[in-house]
Amino acid sequence: MKKVVVHSPGGYEKLRIEEHPTPKPEGDQVVVETAAVGVNYADCCVRWGVYESAKKYVGWPITPGFEFAGSVVAVGPQAKYAIGDAVFGVSRFGGYATHVCVPSHQLFPIPRGMTPMQAAAFPSVYMTAYHAVHQLVRIRKNGTVLIHSAAGGVGTALLQICKIAGFRTVGVVGATHKVQFAKDFGADVVIDKSKEDLWQRARAEAPEGYDAVFDANGYTTYNQSYEHLRATGKLVVYGTHSLLPTAGGRINYIKAGLGMLRTPRFNPFKMIVDNRSVVGFNVSFLFDRTDLLDEGMADMLAWIEQGRLKPPGVTEFPFENVSEAHKLIESAQSVGKIVLVHRQPKAA
Repeated sequence: MKKVVVHSPGGYEKLRIEEHPTPKPEGDQVVVETAAVGVNYADCCVRWGVYESAKKYVGWPITPGFEFAGSVVAVGPQAKYAIGDAVFGVSRFGGYATHVCVPSHQLFPIPRGMTPMQAAAFPSVYMTAYHAVHQLVRIRKNGTVLIHSAAGGVGTALLQICKIAGFRTVGVVGATHKVQFAKDFGADVVIDKSKEDLWQRARAEAPEGYDAVFDANGYTTYNQSYEHLRATGKLVVYGTHSLLPTAGGRINYIKAGLGMLRTPRFNPFKMIVDNRSVVGFNVSFLFDRTDLLDEGMADMLAWIEQGRLKPPGVTEFPFENVSEAHKLIESAQSVGKIVLVHRQPKAA
């Protein structure tokens, strides 16, 4: 089998494709020959050596990747799947590979009408969005929410899941070419911060404040996101992208350090007076919470079958072009999700 291996932190040159033995399943494990694997911004953080769960659970060397789709090629004696089944799944790293071995409960049948590329792009961002909306906070129906990076993978998932929950959605994008994409995934309003004042428009769209703001930007928006909450509002944070590069593939540690110093520290006493909350999470630390994964995936797969939830929009790269995929997702110019696709052999 082939897999991407990162032996030490650094730039794109650290993404090496190597030959390794194909894993053999035991117990309820299943080996999937992948047709496509999802790419997430977190994978870049893994490559840089700044992703905490990667350091805690794996260390170096490491193969990035949280999600994949393909066909079952080997099963353990207690496995819940059969050879030939079309499945997609999640892994705590190790997804950038032609073969992935995981326990049965981390796999799901590919829904009708969903391609392997869409399936490979689905679980990480949609489970992040589901957890944020349904398992982390309580927002009442008809509430108004503000979603930063609304044309990205998590952003488009949040737009849809918030609409299903009955919320009015205000999306924020950083470039004009992303506006229609966000609207296509359910944004009632889109703020293009490349052309208009973000916070002036945000205030105009919700004069009393937002029931929730979903923010992975970091210090550049955390403070104002909090200030634009209504009483009982929640700031939900799941990333700090503003500390990290958008070009070059390497972290500027001086810039990142200054950004950390500028990151707001939320005072619990002030939050009590304000009647506002700040909550943060990282789903890669929640793999032992199978109850959360099962609940979220069951609901979302049902919504897909009902036509209420759209598969993610995807941009495909050949598996060998993993560096180019990382360059694009770091650039903040992509929309939807990026997947690595294994080339199929040509028919004779």
